[in-house]
Amino acid sequence: MLKKHGQLFLSALFISDSLAIFSSWLLAYSIRFQLQFVPVTLGVPPLERYIEAIVPIWIVFWINMKMFGLYRPLRGKPGSSEFFLILKVTSFSVLILAAVTFFFREFSYSRIVAVYFWGIATVLIMVSHGLMRKILEMVRGKGWNLQKVLVVGAGDLGQLVVEKLHLHPEIGFQVVGYLTRHPEKIGKSFKDCKVLGEYQDVSKVIREFNVDQLFVALPLQANDRLEQILDNLGEETVDIKVVPDLMNYMNIQSGVEELDGLPIVNLAESPLYGWNVVVKRTSDIILSSFALLISAPLMFLIALLIKMESRGAVFYRQERVGLDRQVFSMLKFRSMKEEAESSTGPVWAKENDERRTRIGEILRKTSLDELPQLFNVLKGEMSLVGPRPERSVFIEDFKQSIPHYMLRLKMKAGLTGWAQVNGWRGNTSLEKRIECDLFYIKNWSLWFDLKIILMTFWRGFVNRHAY
Repeated sequence: MLKKHGQLFLSALFISDSLAIFSSWLLAYSIRFQLQFVPVTLGVPPLERYIEAIVPIWIVFWINMKMFGLYRPLRGKPGSSEFFLILKVTSFSVLILAAVTFFFREFSYSRIVAVYFWGIATVLIMVSHGLMRKILEMVRGKGWNLQKVLVVGAGDLGQLVVEKLHLHPEIGFQVVGYLTRHPEKIGKSFKDCKVLGEYQDVSKVIREFNVDQLFVALPLQANDRLEQILDNLGEETVDIKVVPDLMNYMNIQSGVEELDGLPIVNLAESPLYGWNVVVKRTSDIILSSFALLISAPLMFLIALLIKMESRGAVFYRQERVGLDRQVFSMLKFRSMKEEAESSTGPVWAKENDERRTRIGEILRKTSLDELPQLFNVLKGEMSLVGPRPERSVFIEDFKQSIPHYMLRLKMKAGLTGWAQVNGWRGNTSLEKRIECDLFYIKNWSLWFDLKIILMTFWRGFVNRHAY
């Protein structure tokens, strides 16, 4: 629905941004080689070579605009939000282009042009967005091409529909009000819209307010009234849309699909499918290989110190549960005495744990005991980023007491995660940890992974709950 009714605005914004990028590139060339604020010593390159580069520049910018969510609604957020989004897009795009041209030896593009382009593009894209939104406000303010919407259902679901429609003014929907099954609600306002009548008044209200679109948003207990409402619409020509009351059951990656014309509602689905699997696995292989290469001397030193301090294996293997409940052997540097759980059985580590060795205490406090898990990542049993894997015996307890706990197994277990960089590790709130894990799964992207990896370097290694 949003795609159909918002495509004119998004298409106009897309064209406007494309022109801004093209103009920025040409302006950057002109300032560098015609105004020459910085003297040109190697001659002026042909304009044609710079024009040839515009297609890959567009592609990089369009991908990043999509990835950073530049075209998502920003209503209710400060104007600075869009500025910082655009700044991220232009900065990241120019960095990617600079990295690509470093390996392109046929022709050398000016670095000064890249700097000019970054600054000009940031300004012009801001102008592009501001201008398009002003034009949209003028058009909608004059009442042109507005579609009037009536929402059947004034409960939580109906109010959510109104809230979502208000977030997308570009689609041109104007909510005239609600219908309800509760007479006492008539005349009251919810989300700035008034309740106009009861369900049986649907035909009368449609004609009185010249309604174009009807959204039926009934709670599950009132769905038996849907047939009656549709029967009352026999002579009306409005577009009818039914919003299913499944919000309480929709968790990670929920949405609607279609199978040969049959609508299917996803209540819970892993975000790792198709190209997402390829992208995450490729990044895991590249980054874990690099990390193993860099940390090899440190890992060798740790292994040597463990051997010198106490008898026993350097590595400790422990069964953990990962993606889709698959069990694997997770590697760690041994930080406790041999057979540490022989008398206690599986228990959580605690502060000042007497089972730790001296070197183990340091390793656990600095999280260096986790380094061998880079081999688990390389093998594909874990990912660099994801919910931390747990032992089977604890999962059996947690899934009974913590709602939605098992949903975290929809994502491959990680060496670090959103919960860990936010301080929820060790003997801390499991509810908060699960909340962070589910937020990560729902909002997963490659950029989110990179953000967590960077945050790990100053938040994830040393933590007062690591013991």
